[in-house]
Amino acid sequence: MLKLFFVLFLFIIFQLKPSIGLDFDTSDPSVSLLQNRISNNFSRKYCKAIQNGFSKDEAMKSAIVKTENIISFSYNPQKKWIEKDDLANQISLQVVNDCGWSFGLIGKEGVNYFKSYFLEIYDKTTPDKNFSK
Repeated sequence: MLKLFFVLFLFIIFQLKPSIGLDFDTSDPSVSLLQNRISNNFSRKYCKAIQNGFSKDEAMKSAIVKTENIISFSYNPQKKWIEKDDLANQISLQVVNDCGWSFGLIGKEGVNYFKSYFLEIYDKTTPDKNFSK
């Protein structure tokens, strides 16, 4: 009977507080800083391409490839913790804030549109790569 209570007690403890080894902390400040640098870099490249007369598809592909090349050669170990969806969100916010108004993207709708557009073109442009890996 005592053994049953002990096992039940351990079970409850592990349910309330999972093992620290199983948790992945992606809220590390260095991951956020790296994500900021990537999104700023992408936004600069995309907005500059749009200003230079590129179509939105050409600007997107160019910015993706140039940013991907920079990340691929980066030795920053934090890049493996970046989630593609989080990065796409941050990139979309950055682009809409920096130059979205120039091609009609504003507010939450603009961010959502750009995010889905970014992910669609990204998957077509670099199917075997991932910004964060």
